[in-house]
Amino acid sequence: MLEAMPKKTATDDPLAPVTLAVGQEDLLLDRAVQEVVAAARAADADTDVRDLTPDALQPGTLAELTSPSLFAERKVVIVRNAQDLSADTIKDVKGYLGAPAEEITLVLLHAGGAKGKGLLDAARKAGAREVACPKMTKPADRLTFVRSEFRAAGRQATPEACQALVDAIGSDLRELASACAQLVADVEGMVDEAVVARYYTGRAEASSFTVADRAVEGRAAEALEALRWAIATGVAPVLITSALAQGVRSIGKLASAPRGARPADLARELGMPPWKIDRVRQQMRGWTPDGVAAALRAVAEADAGVKGGGDDPEYALEKAVVAVARAARARS
Repeated sequence: MLEAMPKKTATDDPLAPVTLAVGQEDLLLDRAVQEVVAAARAADADTDVRDLTPDALQPGTLAELTSPSLFAERKVVIVRNAQDLSADTIKDVKGYLGAPAEEITLVLLHAGGAKGKGLLDAARKAGAREVACPKMTKPADRLTFVRSEFRAAGRQATPEACQALVDAIGSDLRELASACAQLVADVEGMVDEAVVARYYTGRAEASSFTVADRAVEGRAAEALEALRWAIATGVAPVLITSALAQGVRSIGKLASAPRGARPADLARELGMPPWKIDRVRQQMRGWTPDGVAAALRAVAEADAGVKGGGDDPEYALEKAVVAVARAARARS
């Protein structure tokens, strides 16, 4: 799993001669820059900050920016999209890496791919302080990020609250960070799921996971209401079928697991967080093995329908939601 906060090398001094921020997550890249600038201005309030794009850094420009000053001023030189620098400018940067100037901090932002890899390797070989800023494509990574935001603010949030926030906000890291900051500023004490629902109820109700949760709990009317709201607010149908399938599969996995096992042990075996084990246990009370099989068939049919196999994706989703909710009450 990717780290939620920027991962740094052992030499973690923001005022190191060279900082290399690697990755494509804009928020983390910006934070890496802000950390260096803040440290420089704490050391010298008059620090000169130069923020440059590749087209602004021509051959010879770096030498001018890093040349000795009569006033020995502190300076931060930021180079964005360093992988796009011209070959001649890369030569200048490589030359500078071998003999960095005093009172100057160079910050290189690099996407981390094959393009411009020579510069990346040269900076690492020169001992640059490195900050990893990977794109967070997995929900688990974003969940870890939200937890770390609350932890960094010195606040506690329940696992359910963190998950609800990710479900409500989605994949935009800036929005997630902003939501965490708002909750920290506005709410005293523990941040729980009820607090998140109160602040982000419209978005949370539109999430695919809310539709799935209500369906696997057998609450057909609420699931259909959440489904219609989700569709109205632009949630992709494929995300809803995916959430339904995940919800039903979780029921099936837990139903076939050894009875009496501890949540932590089950979490490792089934690949779920411990808090989710408790939630699925509550959801699975009305389920039977036949119900799980029937629900999975219904979801598979809906998935085919929303991917072009049917004329009415919304109707296909409604049928699946009703089928899942009915299966959840098979023991009733």
